[in-house]
Amino acid sequence: MYPITVVGLGPGDPCLLTQETQERLFSGQPLVLRTAVHPVADLLREKGILFQSLDDLYESSDDFDALTSGVVNAVAAAARTSPVHYAVMDPLSDETVMALRKAYPASVRVCPSPSLRDTALASLPDSFVPDTSARMLTASRAAGMPPDPDLPLLVTELTTRETAGLVKLQLLDLYPEEMPVAFGRVGQMRSIPLYTLDRQKTYDHLTVLFVPASPLSARTRYRYEDLLAIMERLRGEGGCSWDRKQTHQSLRPYLLEEAYEAAGAIDEDDDLHLCEELGDVLLQIVFHASIARSHGSFSDTDVSTAISAKMIHRHPNVFAGAEEDASVTWDTLKKEEQGIHSQSEMLAAVSRALPALTRAEKVQKRAARVGFTWSSALDALRKVREETEKVQSELEAGRDPMAELGDLLFACVSVIRLSQKDPEETLTRATEKFIRRFSAMERQILSDGKTFDALTLSEMDVYWTGAKTAEP
Repeated sequence: MYPITVVGLGPGDPCLLTQETQERLFSGQPLVLRTAVHPVADLLREKGILFQSLDDLYESSDDFDALTSGVVNAVAAAARTSPVHYAVMDPLSDETVMALRKAYPASVRVCPSPSLRDTALASLPDSFVPDTSARMLTASRAAGMPPDPDLPLLVTELTTRETAGLVKLQLLDLYPEEMPVAFGRVGQMRSIPLYTLDRQKTYDHLTVLFVPASPLSARTRYRYEDLLAIMERLRGEGGCSWDRKQTHQSLRPYLLEEAYEAAGAIDEDDDLHLCEELGDVLLQIVFHASIARSHGSFSDTDVSTAISAKMIHRHPNVFAGAEEDASVTWDTLKKEEQGIHSQSEMLAAVSRALPALTRAEKVQKRAARVGFTWSSALDALRKVREETEKVQSELEAGRDPMAELGDLLFACVSVIRLSQKDPEETLTRATEKFIRRFSAMERQILSDGKTFDALTLSEMDVYWTGAKTAEP
């Protein structure tokens, strides 16, 4: 392999070429241009300098990765017979150059050009403020990468309307449609609304796009990182006094409330409502993480790290190529993580913070794994009758029935579980049915010109039976 010297052509104006670049371009050595769509290519033709253009690869390649591979192969083929100069717009940001240096590190030398970033920023319209912190990406990369609105963005090589459209769709996920951006060739950039990015007349290898940074207050959509920043501002100096004084304990009721409201949105089968409620749940998570970070306990990164590591560890069938049954592997690994060595410890590990019906169901399910369960719902129902009689005995004797009532409820959970129903949902539906029938009963009572105060329980029961009968 002969030496490959990468030559920078700069952003367009041949007057910006360095002396070393000119000497290499006019040296007479084999010259390969990534694209002939560049003013320097016209200068080379005027001076009778022969060169090979790789523009045909843009047409024959299915995607950017195929294009890059084709370019590397073409340049390497030229370097097998003699030293070669490979000319691109900006060697330090060109991804085909990066691929060449990775494939042939000992053979590639770079002759830099004037910085595309600097010259593009210097040529922005007056309404834009140049910012050297701008991130620079080719259009093909920008089209597949979520933007960071905290930083300015410089997108190069907007070669086609289709590519511009893909970049626009990616940007519109976070930026407003009417947001002004700078578009055009370096030295000819003008301000346009973002939504018109794919409606311009000309696109080529020299076309660039500048997207200024967007402050939180100017955005219409937000990322998880933005929520973290908002929370830090609320709990920081000069923030919200209420947010600053909250603790894990004071927020506990809100965490439960928001989780239940999200569950309610799921029951309603309302995606928009669920989206809103999940946001409220996420806020609680971020809130608790912010409090913990201020105390030096843990951070949001620790939270995401813990759950990510847990998911990877518990899914060796996905991440490690294991072939074990996923459900069996999950339970086994969970026991290892929690230091559980007996079935009794498995039952005790079910969180006490769960609703009582849910916790009872989970405990029963874990006991059922070792065969300690009724064989059917009918068998469990016999236990309900037995516990009912015990409650009756306690009440008749004038004793506290709490213990027997607990056993009765626990037995009812067994019947519900073995009927393949969810105890919480079952009781929720029964409660909603009671409210619905009670409302119908009340409407009929009022329609008859009566009130609850004037009715006996037996008379109310007649109305109740009527409400039940009237239901579909």
